[in-house]
Amino acid sequence: MITFKETDTYLLSKKGSTFDYPFDQEVRVYRVAGKIFALMVDKEPLSINLKCNPMYALELRSIYSSVIPGYHMNKKHWNTVMIEGDVDDKLLKELIDHSYTLIVESLTKKQREAIL
Repeated sequence: MITFKETDTYLLSKKGSTFDYPFDQEVRVYRVAGKIFALMVDKEPLSINLKCNPMYALELRSIYSSVIPGYHMNKKHWNTVMIEGDVDDKLLKELIDHSYTLIVESLTKKQREAIL
C-alpha cells in the first residue's frame, strides 16, 4: 500500500507541480499553473481528492467502494479515493495522472508550454 510520502513524491514529480496549504495546516493542495489537481491530508485513513471526467468518476464509484464523490468538492468533477481501500497503487497513479492531465489540458497554450 502506498504511503503519504510516496504519493506526495509522485504528485510532485509531475511537471510544474507545486503545493501549498491555502485552507489550513493539514490540507496539502497540489497545483499546476495555479490550478488544483489534487488535495491530500497526512493522516489516517489516508485519502486523496482528484479531479475526474464526470462519466469516468461515476464508473469508478460503481466499481470501487473506496472511490466516493469528492469530499468538500464539486461531486460531478471530483472523487475522493480512500488509499487503504480497494484501489491498488497502479490505479491510484493512473487516477493522479488523469487528474493532472485534465488540468493541463484546460490550460492555455502559453501556460502549457511554460510547464512542459
